[in-house]
Amino acid sequence: MNNAFLIAAPTSGSGKTTVSRGLMALLTAKGYQVQPFKCGPDYIDTKFHEAVCHRPSVNLDTFMATPEHVSELFARYGADADICIVEGMMGLFDGYDRDKGSSAEIASVLGLPVVLVVDAKSAAYSMAPLLQGFVNFRKDVHIAGVIFNKIGSERHYQMLLQVCDDLGITCFGYLPKQTALEQGSRYLGLDYSKEAESRELVSLLQAHVDWQALSTLTVRRRRTVSPKASDCESEGVGLHAMIARNSDSFAFLYQERMDAFASTRFFDPEKDVPCLDNIDMLYLPGGYPEKHLEALVANEACRKAIKDYAERGGRVVAECGGMMYLCEAIVTDEGEYPMCGVLPYRITARQADRKLSLGYRRFELDGKEYRGHEFHYTQFLGEKPQSVTQVYNAKGEPVETPVFKYQNVLASYTHLYQL
Repeated sequence: MNNAFLIAAPTSGSGKTTVSRGLMALLTAKGYQVQPFKCGPDYIDTKFHEAVCHRPSVNLDTFMATPEHVSELFARYGADADICIVEGMMGLFDGYDRDKGSSAEIASVLGLPVVLVVDAKSAAYSMAPLLQGFVNFRKDVHIAGVIFNKIGSERHYQMLLQVCDDLGITCFGYLPKQTALEQGSRYLGLDYSKEAESRELVSLLQAHVDWQALSTLTVRRRRTVSPKASDCESEGVGLHAMIARNSDSFAFLYQERMDAFASTRFFDPEKDVPCLDNIDMLYLPGGYPEKHLEALVANEACRKAIKDYAERGGRVVAECGGMMYLCEAIVTDEGEYPMCGVLPYRITARQADRKLSLGYRRFELDGKEYRGHEFHYTQFLGEKPQSVTQVYNAKGEPVETPVFKYQNVLASYTHLYQL
């Protein structure tokens, strides 16, 4: 695999998500095997990537993993692809500490040419200093060209082409301003369940973007990294795991983690009662259990099986929504819903209690360092429980996120990158 590029933008909201998924769908429809990737820890975009590419999308993150590990992932999952498309996060140079961990760092590590998606709805020649700044800011980040978004007219586009001509920047095309594309959103991205909108987007890209030129972009000289083994080798390697999974309640899973297990079996806590014999680990990932409480409560046999497994010393890893499911109850504006009762805490999902907790996390436990990220609005009801270890953010500052260790249960609001 040599054909690849990273889609980035000056800021969030510029349209890189729309362009990324549209190009993935278009090139797949043209017969290419497209391997999708996502910069950062995002779980939502990867699901949409998989829907249009028909193969799992893989996260690339230089806070949670080493550059060596990121390079290995990119090579492994892209080995049989015709082209790799990496969707960036936030603005191109936005990282956890200046540009550390940014999409630009990923592009530098992997030698990826960057296609910049620029919202040009209210500008013309003022795009010149903006683009010149991005092109020249870091010499190790190659801006291959630009796609303009929200173009109002052919005359508007011609004015922007003058900018590219004057700066010597390749323009791969544009997307016209379309109300439907601006309104189609679900959680953190477009709703690709609306097939008509998806087809419209693909048609617009085919008509206005030089997708043939994009498909020939190639990996450039990569940053030199040590060939040493990855520092993120997962303890899950070789283990036989039972994993809770459905489309919403327990949905946030890294593809690489699932592939690392020796074997995986899946169950839906809303419908199934898992057989937890002959497994090495029960894995309860994050999601939105607070949206499906009646179904989770109704499946009492599942909750009992999980509690019995934990009480007899079974190994359990529970993250965010999975941790909430292990607690005594989840409280909403409609009432209180009993959960598994493994952890003696209650979680509030009431509107008045909603508070965003967001950011990278790291902590040490039993001689091992864990890294991951946190994103949730629910909170512990009452006084925050005591943690078995101190948790820190990406800058090394202490945060209040608690980590629980009970029997062989490891639970936290943190989505862990490695087990």
